[in-house]
Amino acid sequence: MANKLPKRSEVRVEDTWNLADIFPSDQAWLSEYEALQNTPAAVTAHKGTLGKSAKDLLSWFTEQDALSVRLTKFYGYANCKSDEDTGNGTYQDFRAKAISTVVAISSAASFAVPEIMEIDEDTLNAFYKAEPALKTYRRPLDQIRRRKAHILSPAEEKLLASAGEMANAPEQIGSVLRDADMTYPDVVDREGNTHTLTDGTLVPLLMSPDRELRKNTFQTYYKRLGEFRNTIAATLDAQFRQLKFYANARAYGSTIEASLDATEVPVSVYLNLIEAVHGNLAKMYRYVALRKKIMGVDELHMYDVYPPIIPDADAKISFADAKQTVLEALAVLGEDYTALLRQGFENRWIDVYQNVGKRGGAYSSGNSYPHPYVLLNHKDNLDSMFTLAHEMGHALHSYHSCKYQPTCTSDYVIFVAEVASTCNEVLLMRHLLGKTTDKKQRAYLINHFLDQFKGTVYRQTMFAEFELTMGKMTEQNETLTADALSEKYLALNKLYFGKDMISDDEIALEWARIPHFFYNYYVFQYATGFCAAVAIANRILKEGESAVADYKKFLSGGSSADPITLLKIAGVDMSSPEPINSALELFGDLLDELEALI
Repeated sequence: MANKLPKRSEVRVEDTWNLADIFPSDQAWLSEYEALQNTPAAVTAHKGTLGKSAKDLLSWFTEQDALSVRLTKFYGYANCKSDEDTGNGTYQDFRAKAISTVVAISSAASFAVPEIMEIDEDTLNAFYKAEPALKTYRRPLDQIRRRKAHILSPAEEKLLASAGEMANAPEQIGSVLRDADMTYPDVVDREGNTHTLTDGTLVPLLMSPDRELRKNTFQTYYKRLGEFRNTIAATLDAQFRQLKFYANARAYGSTIEASLDATEVPVSVYLNLIEAVHGNLAKMYRYVALRKKIMGVDELHMYDVYPPIIPDADAKISFADAKQTVLEALAVLGEDYTALLRQGFENRWIDVYQNVGKRGGAYSSGNSYPHPYVLLNHKDNLDSMFTLAHEMGHALHSYHSCKYQPTCTSDYVIFVAEVASTCNEVLLMRHLLGKTTDKKQRAYLINHFLDQFKGTVYRQTMFAEFELTMGKMTEQNETLTADALSEKYLALNKLYFGKDMISDDEIALEWARIPHFFYNYYVFQYATGFCAAVAIANRILKEGESAVADYKKFLSGGSSADPITLLKIAGVDMSSPEPINSALELFGDLLDELEALI
């Protein structure tokens, strides 16, 4: 009997997020949409004034702050509604309206950066003295002015800004294809039962102890995905071509340089990660060999990667139990932190379960006006409990930054975005390990932690290396064809998993299901964030209150400093490979313990 997903209308209200906290109704959102249509003209009215006086410059920034909050709420509502059911045309239209509105306003404001660039240092210093409130905006002003070599004329900036909607098209097309149009045949387990296969159910099915179900799922998924391989490759090719266009337009040497410069992260950090992980691949090969041994298989296939290798210790964990355990694990961060968690749990910040058409995966919206929102596709298992801890880490990072920073520096950059979320996961794992001495349970938890390392440090670094390859291919005027991408991806998979893993032909297509390849050199930060989080969590557990205090300063830092500096506040230096090597040393230690336990 097939396990059918509920329609959105059939989901219990208490298991959905309460978007009425942003707008009480769709009509209220539409009223805001109408009101925002006059905004581009109001923005353009400031043109030619920013360098005239301190008062004019301050007026610009304060109005931009207010507009930023409005747009965050406006776009956040539309985006969340569209993700509830990606097949719902009404909310897809809302999202399209939101994007076009944001692009129109951005285009209208394109004069600002060049005008700010033209203000000389003496004049700007005089402005700070004339209007002390302007010092609130020193950091964003410095961020703009440091990129002077990459800022174009006002007319050129306006043209680039107006192209933003087209530049967003590859990601949007890919998202609609994956989440709305792509459907998969049901898959059958060894007893003949059928199971619904979607992007959201793929990994849970691959975690099944039933190897026949895993193999059928793996082969069915990639056979279907392969039917769209050329279309997906074309969208990726378009994505990287637009990145190349913007990099060239702004006189950057490469797409990665352009992307990372926007968040003040040196390219060397990206390259250091790949190099450090390559230097620790022997540990990954040991892990693969141990998995093969414990599972007792002659050949270890890619559909054998997900199931726990200590399956008897797996337990059903309800959403209620998951929330309680997360609260207990994060108590080390103080009552103020857990009080915020409870507030999110009790006041419907979270959209909990999967339904037909719902966007797959999980995320925190980053919208902290009036509070963050979290999308889950919760299953009653250990992995989903960790996902809850992870996404609430994002949510509370956003909450702290918006509460303690002025609007202009409240939005932290993506390099630090995965630190708080992963720190929560590490603290949860340490909490669970600290509660048990049972060998089987301990082995199960260590295996889960090792899988987190494998999935976050090794796997995301493999993705990052593949993304770097795609960028280089585009810069060398090579087309990202499905055949070329599959060939390069399969070679990387073999490098990262080693000789004890059968790199099945289907896995060559995995690139086609990764939405993060449309996120502009994003994935490497999962790996760097994980390594930083391990260091921070270790410090919190070792030093207690002083480390917690430093960590909360980091959480409250927003973008008030560059990300490398912000992490140093929490005690981590990501400009060196040391945190990566240290984290992978822990991976090796846990591997030793697991080998001893079994």
